Amino acid sequence: MTDRAEIALLPASELRRRLGRREISAVEVLEACLHQIQRHDGVINAVVTRSEKALEEAQRLDEEVAQGKKPGLLHGLPVGIKDVTPVAGLRTTFGSPLYADFVPDQDALVVRRLRDAGAVILGKTNTPEFAAGGNTFNEVFGRTCNPWNTALAAGGSTGGGAAALASGMITLAEGTDLGGSLRMPASFCGVVGLRPSPGLVPTHPADFLWDNLYVTGPMARTAQDVALMLQAVCGPSPLSPNRQSSEGRDFVAAVRRGPADDLRVAYAPGVAGVAVDPDVERVCRAAVEGLDRVGGLTEQVEFDLSFGRDAFLAIRGLWMVTQHYSRLGQVEQLGRNLRGNVRAGLEVTTEQLAAAEAARGRIWELFRQLFERFDHLVTPCMAVPPFPVEEDYPETVGGRRMETYVDWFAPTFILSLAGLPVASVPCGLDANGLPVGLQVVGPPRGEEAVLALAGRIQQLRPIGPPPLVRA
Repeated sequence: MTDRAEIALLPASELRRRLGRREISAVEVLEACLHQIQRHDGVINAVVTRSEKALEEAQRLDEEVAQGKKPGLLHGLPVGIKDVTPVAGLRTTFGSPLYADFVPDQDALVVRRLRDAGAVILGKTNTPEFAAGGNTFNEVFGRTCNPWNTALAAGGSTGGGAAALASGMITLAEGTDLGGSLRMPASFCGVVGLRPSPGLVPTHPADFLWDNLYVTGPMARTAQDVALMLQAVCGPSPLSPNRQSSEGRDFVAAVRRGPADDLRVAYAPGVAGVAVDPDVERVCRAAVEGLDRVGGLTEQVEFDLSFGRDAFLAIRGLWMVTQHYSRLGQVEQLGRNLRGNVRAGLEVTTEQLAAAEAARGRIWELFRQLFERFDHLVTPCMAVPPFPVEEDYPETVGGRRMETYVDWFAPTFILSLAGLPVASVPCGLDANGLPVGLQVVGPPRGEEAVLALAGRIQQLRPIGPPPLVRA
């Protein structure tokens, strides 16, 4: 491994410490990440548009620190922005031929907050068209490969961000999550993805202003890095009606403290009625048993939320139509997956939506009762290991044919319905040396505890970087 690769793969929190002490410069960190892009992105295809201003931003940050300016929370850390999130002056395609040449004139709110915290916007990361899909591919840029095995999928829809993180092309990644888009690729690529509570990181601009299912959130190589990024981008905004206070909350300190000594963890091998690959479940179970050995109290529970499948499909249908309302006249110009999603949404009935809200209420009640006995629910993130990158999705899981192309990631989308903080944390490698993610669910406003437990799991079950970048 080269010196530049070693720098690029350091945790963002460690890089921030060195940058603050001026042991390393923002330019050096950026150049290390660009070196990894040059080495690996020709195969992985994660960073699809690079910012020509990144070097200038890094130089300015170095100059400001040299002049005595206090560095920001994310000072000098190169960040990848998902290609559905606008960045002023930087091509933002949404993975769609309709917007192949679109250049926004304003930053999204999360991008503005990242800049204000001193982050360097390195570029845009790949995504399926309008983030619709569990594998990352589109007609504009093609497919993103998994750094652990480039013949396999990176997951989606924040697949570009996850693959770029795992290979050291960026230090932090911004992403979004409707049904698992921050968690699925985190699991497949061996990084940490957090789906925060709706409103903690407001999404602006948004075609669906009152949306309470789709969230913006952080992804990084460690739970502590996720906490650092979340600290910088959280908090209410007058731009969004969905808001959650962040006053008095310290996510970074929570990870440093770690979970409570008397932690009570419920482990559910499956929550969505989808058979989980035995090797995936074996790795997750071993991680949970490891918590027992360091003082946690874990218990296997039956926690069946499979009745929420139809609820998610109905609410997702409404989301698709609302999100693309201004483009309904262009449906035929959308890609096959997205076109099918919008058409399915147009067929959802009021009765189906009412039943979906009833099911969602039932899920909330089941979690409320669970949290009377336990601090967390943990469950496998993915039902399957990474599949061939050429496949849009696995057609069968556990020998059972999937009814729709989203059924295979039911373990993540079922949990989205609860509106609770959920993280995917790598908890080991399967028999083929591929990462396995464990979902950690916390109570309302429980991001601190979720990240603290995720950090403990990483300490107990480190996986290291992919073989590709160790060479």
